[in-house]
Amino acid sequence: GGFGSRPGAESHAGLIYTCVGTLAITGHLHYVDSDLLGWWLAERQLDSGGLNGRPEKLPDVCYSWWVLASLKILNRLHWIDREKLKKFMLACQDSETGGFADRPGDLPDPFHTLFGIAGLSLLGEETVGTVNPVFCMPQEVLDRD
Repeated sequence: GGFGSRPGAESHAGLIYTCVGTLAITGHLHYVDSDLLGWWLAERQLDSGGLNGRPEKLPDVCYSWWVLASLKILNRLHWIDREKLKKFMLACQDSETGGFADRPGDLPDPFHTLFGIAGLSLLGEETVGTVNPVFCMPQEVLDRD
């Protein structure tokens, strides 16, 4: 149900996000089987609450963005356990710097911090502004005249 780097290749959540986002921008999202793709994406949630990018891989905070944004665009965000995911994500936040790492106990970096904060926005975290799921930008910036 997903998208890979070429026909027949393994599906990957990051590639799915770019495909779904592109289809949304161009008005062609109707070509996607939203239930099948949404199922594949929802299956990325592991017992830890975190999400991985493809089967049999470890959870990673960046997939909190890639998977959540794709599910949001497909109107299937309710198919994952938000509280378990939020708990995983906050466990990845460094108490000293505030940044996010890929996994709990690892060092934070700008890449995972961006996608951690953006993912929390999609989960409805009140302390984070609204992030547009297609453009990964603050909605207020996109709404400016």
